[in-house]
Amino acid sequence: MLIRYKRNYEKIAMGLLSFVPTEKDLKKLQQTMKEYEQNEHWQLYLWKQEEDIIGIVGISMLDKSLIEVQHVSVNPSHRQQGIGKKMIKALKEMYTTAQIKPSEIIAPFYEKCQADE
Repeated sequence: MLIRYKRNYEKIAMGLLSFVPTEKDLKKLQQTMKEYEQNEHWQLYLWKQEEDIIGIVGISMLDKSLIEVQHVSVNPSHRQQGIGKKMIKALKEMYTTAQIKPSEIIAPFYEKCQADE
């Protein structure tokens, strides 16, 4: 289940985002977190399974009808279980009136999700 990011999840969110290749550098990761916390057009969602938060997906709302997926990350011990695909599907269910497209970095994964539908 997708839940909206809150400040008390910051360490978990940073940990999950640090698995994204473009977010390896601490300063870059901190800038990204700041963007999600301060920019009203950027939203971060965590994937909660039972009591554990095991995935994260970040979006930017380019306008009311267009959303770009910026980040997708799943805890390595939970990969290859379809969690990323479930997060993308949940985003589509959440934003039914908007077109959802991947950022350049996320595109290969996003296209794989589409092919598997």
